[in-house]
Amino acid sequence: MSPPPNPELRSARSHQAILDATFDLAVRKGYGKLTIEAIAAAAGVGKQTIYRWWPSKGAIALEAINHQIGSATDFPDTGDIAADLKTQVTGLCRMFAGDVGCVYRGVIAEAQHDPQLMAMVRDTFVEPRATAGMRRLEIAIAAGQIRGDLTPLVMTNMLYGPIYVRFLLGLGDLDDAPEMVEPILDGLRPRPGA
Repeated sequence: MSPPPNPELRSARSHQAILDATFDLAVRKGYGKLTIEAIAAAAGVGKQTIYRWWPSKGAIALEAINHQIGSATDFPDTGDIAADLKTQVTGLCRMFAGDVGCVYRGVIAEAQHDPQLMAMVRDTFVEPRATAGMRRLEIAIAAGQIRGDLTPLVMTNMLYGPIYVRFLLGLGDLDDAPEMVEPILDGLRPRPGA
């Protein structure tokens, strides 16, 4: 007689199946058509299992996005802030231009009417990446590569605001976004005699 299945292992498999089903359905059918019922059916779990772990389809989709991204948007530190930002911005824009971007747009749209989901977007997606970016900018400030009279938060907004405008509003091509890094850095570099 075989031992009974480990409940933790079963839970981990169900959790992953739900994330995979959510991402797959959102990409194939569109985020707007995504339902808890469809996710449960595709993952082979009951709706009550989903609601035990997540408050909404947006929360599941957000976790699925973060799982898909992994380290793709991490900040390198080669010692060259321009090269590092171009690498990071290129990875971010590729992600936004692909399946992750399609699902993320839907989550952001839903978050406009769901304060809990908006907080989750900030806490699990935006803030960790913004904090990593600000840490990298602080290193560049300390190395004298960029000026220190602006806060890293202001610099982060200057660098990533245009990307989000392109991503969310379609005002410009995401493929061109890495080319904005150098002109923005020109304004952030120390001024002679300052």
